[in-house]
Amino acid sequence: MQGTVDGFSYGLVTPVAAFLMACLGAALGLRCTARSVGTPPGGTGPIRTAGPDRTGRPYRAGWLALGSTSIGSGIWTMHFIAMMGFRIDEVPITYDRTLMYASLAVAIVMVGIGIFIVGYRGATPLALVTGGTITGLGVASMHYLGMAAIAFHGRFAYSTATVVLSVVIAVVAATVALWAAVSLHGLLPSLGAGVVMGAAVSGMHYTGMAALRVHLVSGAADASGSEPIGSILVPLLVGPLAFLLLAGVIVLFDPLIVGGDPGPDDASRRTQTGTDRRGIPVQRRGDTAAEPAFDSAHRPRRP
Repeated sequence: MQGTVDGFSYGLVTPVAAFLMACLGAALGLRCTARSVGTPPGGTGPIRTAGPDRTGRPYRAGWLALGSTSIGSGIWTMHFIAMMGFRIDEVPITYDRTLMYASLAVAIVMVGIGIFIVGYRGATPLALVTGGTITGLGVASMHYLGMAAIAFHGRFAYSTATVVLSVVIAVVAATVALWAAVSLHGLLPSLGAGVVMGAAVSGMHYTGMAALRVHLVSGAADASGSEPIGSILVPLLVGPLAFLLLAGVIVLFDPLIVGGDPGPDDASRRTQTGTDRRGIPVQRRGDTAAEPAFDSAHRPRRP
């Protein structure tokens, strides 16, 4: 017996809310990734891909961890907000909380691997392809593991071709978003990359849902009187939502900006103007006129 699936039982409310959450998580995560690789906030300086000890950015790993957790939390929250509108008309459904949290962990870890690769290797083709593939597979794994958390009197079946398409969408979107994060500088490009990734994650989700077929067991219970899915999912979403809010505050009040940490453009300007970060004049290389001349007896030579 085949079940009747409705993925939009609340109309456009759940797809729009899910899309906004995906954009929020992606924008925060990609912004953190851009900060970690040495892009001055809102600036146009070059990307510095050396280790943190040579870039002067000792918090690189922290930014990358914050970015990966933001993206993972955003796509996980997006998935389960979208699933609030999912129902099977003939049977009640519930969720295995262990698998739900496992899907969150998979999303954060796999996205983190991809982001750390790009964060430490820079925008090289190999790093982008490797990092984007791992990140995209993390998004897809989170989706299908989250679907496996649904319990009901029956089983899911998927169209293989549509599943493959959904995975390709996730991988391509993740690769493009990571490239934009480390190659395009400034706030607006970062936000644009977040919107692109959010749209692609949402598209991947609904492409995966289009691959879904529901087979019910004989004698399945009627769905009337079942517990609303919102009462199950909403309490579980509080933690990731609170984390995204905290991440947003951290990004808005970037400690590197507040602390006056200079970007590469600032360093070049100091070289040109002859002042250090405290405004104290410094001597330029090659300016021999300002250097005292000494003879072999260590006495100043007369002009």
